[in-house]
Amino acid sequence: MWHNLASSPLVDIFDILLVGYLLYRLVLLVQGTRAIQMFVGLGLLMILSFVSSSLGMIVMKRILATLQTVWVVGFLILFQPELRTALTHLGRKRGLKLFGGEEGIPAEHEILTAVERLSRRGLGALIVLEREINLGRWIRTGTQINAEISAEMLESIFTVPGPLHDGAVVISQAKIAAAGCILPNTEREELGYVLGTRHRAAIGMTELSDALVIVVSEETRAISLASDGEIKRGLSIEDLTTELGRILLRAGRRRGPARAAGRAAPA
Repeated sequence: MWHNLASSPLVDIFDILLVGYLLYRLVLLVQGTRAIQMFVGLGLLMILSFVSSSLGMIVMKRILATLQTVWVVGFLILFQPELRTALTHLGRKRGLKLFGGEEGIPAEHEILTAVERLSRRGLGALIVLEREINLGRWIRTGTQINAEISAEMLESIFTVPGPLHDGAVVISQAKIAAAGCILPNTEREELGYVLGTRHRAAIGMTELSDALVIVVSEETRAISLASDGEIKRGLSIEDLTTELGRILLRAGRRRGPARAAGRAAPA
């Protein structure tokens, strides 16, 4: 029975679909990083190897096999930081989501209202919005709160001289999970000359997770948004709303910027 099943067309179709899906997920993991360049090069080598094998080109096949080995080793050595980030994204997923699903920012109006007020008052803030990757590791570095999300609560946390105003607030499971959390700084040394501690921590957090991080500068009152290891600075509340909607839409969520703006514009 197993022999007949193994040789059936259904198994062949499943095999092709599974390999295609795994390749698709691999491309998603490395896209936007330097690793994608070598990944494409490795793919071309594999195609050439298949062609040379099919045509019986023995010498070319051996040369390409050797190059593939060297290429893979070089890939692992040169792009260790990017691969570590990609594997972190993969390993810390709460569940396997094949085609994505609905996602929104909990109490978005309250969060944006707080951000606007903090910016107006010149109070520094760091707000982490958890998405699919669990942030329990960083939640445990702060003071557990588990409170309902409200603009007043967020504003009070970041008001000086409160004991938690220097750390980050993590929004998880539609709650203010913790405050005063310590985030990882980015390892990109060149950013130390142009960005402050909060901004570097925001970038570092998004390098190790899929979180979105909102930053309010204490010095300039500017609002920034970090995602996927990058940061956009000098945003208005309207810009921030649009950026949040764009990021969620790009991730395959059915939630556009127009809908977000209509619901989230602060009073």
